[in-house]
Order: sequence, then structure tokens, then C-alpha cells
Amino acid sequence: MLILAGLGNPGAQYARNRHNIGAMTVDAIADHWRFSAARSRFSSLAREGEISTASGPVRTLILKPQTFYNESGRAVGDALAFYKLSPADLAVFYDETDLAPGRFRMKTGGGAAGNNGIRSIAARIGPDFRRARMGTGHPGHKDLVHGHVLSDFHKVDAAWVGSLIEACSGPALAYLAAGEDERYQAEVMRLAPSAKLDPRAPAKGASAG
Repeated sequence: MLILAGLGNPGAQYARNRHNIGAMTVDAIADHWRFSAARSRFSSLAREGEISTASGPVRTLILKPQTFYNESGRAVGDALAFYKLSPADLAVFYDETDLAPGRFRMKTGGGAAGNNGIRSIAARIGPDFRRARMGTGHPGHKDLVHGHVLSDFHKVDAAWVGSLIEACSGPALAYLAAGEDERYQAEVMRLAPSAKLDPRAPAKGASAG
């Protein structure tokens, strides 16, 4: 079984924030793959279904934690414990200020790089889970990060945001479900190439969550 968690803050006022791109993505995944309707489980909105891969369907649980972003570990940890899964059975989609807008990188393990949602999950289950890092850019100074991630995407961002979410949630997801994270990353970036993206925000900076 695979768990896909999308980080964000609950409530309509946060729905279009940069901090919520992970939550937007798992909603798109559940819709694309025709998962069940959402229900409350594990302090989250949860949807169940299957992702088709070359070797067969992979049973998958979508989690959109309804804790606040910085407490995501509680929801994710409860789900892994219930199903007796390991951190390797979890992939977390979240915003990454260390990546330029529209860039996408997969990694397993490592530090939190200042992201409090990732720190919360690592504190609960350990660091060795899979991370789908969705670039939202950096505002240029660490003191501006908090306001940056808690502000809505601009209208000019709509094209790359939609392209990245569509690439992450569509057929390429079969590679992630099959454990082929590098191939998934390559396919997402092929479908949402960085050359078409807004280059305004610098790629480097301290992440915040």
C-alpha cells in the first residue's frame, strides 16, 4: 500500500496559498485516478483508490491533513501506524522555496531545510520518507518567506502551477507508485518543462513551513 500526503493548511482562506500546492496536487491525483469521495480519517480528508502500473494496480490512500501545516506529522504518523507501513511507503507533496517556480525534485530522507511540515513528519516517523518537492521560489530574503508561502499564487503563476500539478497527478504517477522516483521526476519535468516557467523568483533560499 502507498500513502500520498499533500501538505497545506485547512480552510478556504488558505486554499490558493503557495503553502497549499501539495494539498492541491493530491486533490488532483485523487480526481484523475477516480478515487473515492473524501472522508474524515487520521485528522485528514482521506480518499482511497488504485494507481495502475505496469506490474499491476497499487492500492493507494490520499491524505490531506486537516491539522495545520506545522503539525502534519500527527496525521501522517497515525495513518502509517494504522496500516503498519514503513516511511518508504509514504510520499509527501509539498512546496519547496529552495526550488525555482515550477521545478520538481524527488528525494528520500535528509533534513527538513527549514520546512516545519517536513520537520513534524520526520519527528513522528523518522526522516526516511519520499518527498515530492514542488518549487514555488524564494522571495529573496529569509524574513519574507513566511508571508511568501502564506500568500496566494499570482494570476501570472496560473499556467505553470496548473502544468506542474497536472504533470504530477496524471499518467506519470504510475512511476511513483512503482517505486521509480527518478523516472517519475524526469517525466514530470518533461511534461512541465522549466523553460516555460516564470523565472522571477531565485532558486535558492531558506525554506519555511
